[in-house]
Amino acid sequence: MSNKHIPEIMAPAGDASSYLAAVAAGADAVYVGLKHFSARMQANNFSISELARLASLGRDRGTKTYVAMNTLVKPGDVESAGRLLDRLRATVQPYAIIVQDLAMIELARQVGFQGEIHLSTLANLSHPAGLAVAKKLGANRVVVPRELNLDEVKLMADACPKDLDLEIFVHGALCHCVSGRCYWSSYLGGKSGLRGRCVQPCRRLYTTGKQDAQRLFSCNDLSLDVLTKPLLSMPRVTAWKIEGRKKGPHYVYYTVRAYQMLRDNPQDAQAKKTALELLDQALGRPTSHSVFLPQRAFQPIQPGEETSSGRLVGEVKRDQKKLYFQTREPLLPGDLVRVGYEDQPGHRTIPIRRKVPKRGRMDIPFSRKIQGPPLPSGTKVFLVDRREPELVKLIKDLEKELDFFPAPEAKESTFTPTWPKTAPRAKIKPENTTLFRTPPHGKIFGKTAFWLERAALSKVPRASVSRSQWWLPPVVWPEEDKRIRSLLKEAVKKGAREFVINAPWQAAFFEDRKNATLVAGPFCNAANRLALKLLKDLGCSSAIVSPELPEEDVFALAQNPPLPLGFVLKGLWPFGIARFLSETVRFDEPIKSPMHETLFVRKYGGNNWIYPAWELDFSSEYKKLERAGYRNFITIKEMWPKAVPRPKRTSVFNWKLQLL
Repeated sequence: MSNKHIPEIMAPAGDASSYLAAVAAGADAVYVGLKHFSARMQANNFSISELARLASLGRDRGTKTYVAMNTLVKPGDVESAGRLLDRLRATVQPYAIIVQDLAMIELARQVGFQGEIHLSTLANLSHPAGLAVAKKLGANRVVVPRELNLDEVKLMADACPKDLDLEIFVHGALCHCVSGRCYWSSYLGGKSGLRGRCVQPCRRLYTTGKQDAQRLFSCNDLSLDVLTKPLLSMPRVTAWKIEGRKKGPHYVYYTVRAYQMLRDNPQDAQAKKTALELLDQALGRPTSHSVFLPQRAFQPIQPGEETSSGRLVGEVKRDQKKLYFQTREPLLPGDLVRVGYEDQPGHRTIPIRRKVPKRGRMDIPFSRKIQGPPLPSGTKVFLVDRREPELVKLIKDLEKELDFFPAPEAKESTFTPTWPKTAPRAKIKPENTTLFRTPPHGKIFGKTAFWLERAALSKVPRASVSRSQWWLPPVVWPEEDKRIRSLLKEAVKKGAREFVINAPWQAAFFEDRKNATLVAGPFCNAANRLALKLLKDLGCSSAIVSPELPEEDVFALAQNPPLPLGFVLKGLWPFGIARFLSETVRFDEPIKSPMHETLFVRKYGGNNWIYPAWELDFSSEYKKLERAGYRNFITIKEMWPKAVPRPKRTSVFNWKLQLL
């Protein structure tokens, strides 16, 4: 195997200590976030000057620095995102940036960024045909979804155009919903996963039927460990990525060393055993191979089991008014322990100040910052980060080396984006479109639209096919690529002309269909003028705005847009779309959250749609949207499940919020 076929080990770093731990472990690359525009805003993240020093040290040690600027860019963010990228280019000089929003690709070009552009898994490029579109837009690498199995990764690798590579997650957290297709946290309070603010509602306890509350949507972590060997035969898979920018240096060091062993010694049984031991010591959450082996897929959701991070070291006891625990293993100064589960009220993380021997007593300090009742006796305590003397010394030695790399002089950027031309304002009357799964009973006023599914194509009268709009699914998996092409061929043969793509990469299906009219759908998550401009370059004649955006952004987007705009006005909008589903969950049955919100799950194709048990309704904003220039208004019609009570409420999503 030649050197160029050896995949790089990519380490996460949410702070300087973790970055240095990655360098000490010999990571080939470290990916980090800045204080803004990072999809892990809960991590400490880096300032430009701090990162510049670390990146210089990394270059000196042969470690590349990748910067994740992988959040949704709102209308008012474009200038600041461009200036930050300009400063990053001039000061840090990262090897690559990782992006979700199409605007970041355009901004990188405008500021003269010379590094590589990697498409984040949040960009949701999930099928082979879309890879050519990514290359066309200027991407050098695509991070594939964590839901792919080995055969699907091979399909993607085989379809890669020249000079485009793939990156795959080999270890770390699994989200329940597909990346880039989760609005759950945003729906319940404006903290958007697309903006790096997810509060992880999928990790909570949920109740279905007469069962006790369980973690119905909480996935075990992913660990491909010994299953990484087949990836070595795929030259286009050039990077193995470890998730965990909120983790500490202990986790980073151990996981990097483990995957180095698995990569460099694929035939060595002892190396595999040692690697597994290192991963077991990394203090992550419980792991599985998930669906990676298609012939032996593992359900990553075990509702009856706890999925907390860290290693169990004790349980809370009460001595008069004091809380304490007796540790099951020695604790070292600098270790971090978490008392309680992450979603448990009153949970906290506390540092260990002194050495505590095995079976020694550790008092839990009182904190006025913790709201709510005290944690009950029996609450579990977890070791979540370790400070071994050897690792601490390695990090301190590298900190001394940082002195040879002084912080660069701070320079402000004067960058101003070059804006796309404004589309002529349409002088047509607003058009109301109703989106169905299958033909409805009775007469429909306005335009009809259908999801591109076999059932709809076979039942819609031929005369209506050409007058209807046809929506592609928000997620297309590798093995569905050919099926979508077949459905499109059949639809065009029956006269269909207008299609809604729900990911930019789906434009690949229409490169040989010059008569097709393309609309960028709401799942494209276009939230700024530059993203709309690139969608126009891909052949879209208009775009439908996601209902996730708040009022100020919806109206800001309507000012001088390069494409005519539409808006999802009413109907069921999903919390998220998932490939995983617990065997405990039944379709179209009510599921209740700890906050008494009701939701239900429905299967369409290869995906599970998780819906809130209430609809969106922006009807009261219709006239304002029309005056702002919106011309296409979508009502989404879904059959209401019989077992789920009809709601007395509707939602306007984030309309009155700020979308953090």
